[in-house]
Amino acid sequence: MDMKVERDLRMAAGDGASSYATNSELQRKALLETTPILQEATEELYASLSPGSTMVVADLGCSAGPNTLLVVSEVMRTIRAAYATGDETDGRRSAAAVQFFLNDLPGNDFNLVFRSLGQLQSLSAEVMAAPPCYVAGLPGSYYTRLFPCQSVHLFHSSYSLMWRSKVPEDLSNGTHINEGNIYIGKTTPSTVVKLFQEQFKKDFKLFLKLRYKELVCGGRMVLTLLGRKSDDMLMHGDVGSMWELLAHALMCLVRKGRVEKEKVNSFNLPVYAPSMHEVKALIKEDHFNIEHIKIFESNWDPYDDSDSDVVLDSASSGDNVAYKSIRSVIEPLITDHFGESILDELFAVFASMVAKHLEIRKAKYPVIVLSLKKK
Repeated sequence: MDMKVERDLRMAAGDGASSYATNSELQRKALLETTPILQEATEELYASLSPGSTMVVADLGCSAGPNTLLVVSEVMRTIRAAYATGDETDGRRSAAAVQFFLNDLPGNDFNLVFRSLGQLQSLSAEVMAAPPCYVAGLPGSYYTRLFPCQSVHLFHSSYSLMWRSKVPEDLSNGTHINEGNIYIGKTTPSTVVKLFQEQFKKDFKLFLKLRYKELVCGGRMVLTLLGRKSDDMLMHGDVGSMWELLAHALMCLVRKGRVEKEKVNSFNLPVYAPSMHEVKALIKEDHFNIEHIKIFESNWDPYDDSDSDVVLDSASSGDNVAYKSIRSVIEPLITDHFGESILDELFAVFASMVAKHLEIRKAKYPVIVLSLKKK
């Protein structure tokens, strides 16, 4: 069955041991790293509201679990702090409200999201504060229109925009073969690399165009995505190296007769991690000012908080990367394409390969964060 991103792309559902909700520490760290940028954008927009108006905020690619609540809580904490410093004559202080939309693809575990909102309401009830916050789920692809024109004040998206709207067409239809790879690896032909790059350009330009129409004048976007520090495709810590190791693990199962080689060759991830240069070039073509842009690094092992370049326990870190980070992200796509029976064996092999990779030196994902303002 051909992959259709809107139908098939989703994180591991529920809140069990292998779920995304339980294994999204890496994404939580990115949210904490970018909190000051989100606060600044939120404060500026709240201060610009007309008396009695409603501020509309949307989290694109919200997924499910504690990180979803973290975004809502952080925005509301910032707004309520600004509200508390106002005086009684301030129209915003007495009447403004916040409408929060949580967006993801239809396959997202929205049931868990809605159950979790009870925690947020309990938290809000403890804090005798206004303005009120209304939260709604919004299923759909952010590569389509989601809102009326000039209706949203703030868009937020974290660890989501590296996902493409589809696998490049000439890969999915077999015109080009990315043999033994599932993304961009050392043996990926240059023609295939170009297909991934072109798909990113199309998608990101479309994303910017759609959000420009939906944002109010002066509206903001705070976006965080996996990227690259340079134009080189396969630096030691880049996400491409991590996916290449997973491809090697799949090929190991091919050699054992557990997986058909043709199955691997027909499996390509709808993903692309751009360089800072690629991101900047596309933003300059559109009607946004770059208020802030930077790259920070995040250890592959979500539970390694050290700044050292040495991994003290590569086996433990390999397990953390495989079982407490990557599996919850990719398991649904692996299951749909290869079947559920290979999962435990695949990730055991993958964990071992990651451990050997980390013995060389620590691997760190480059993460791009940017704050944009509509002109």
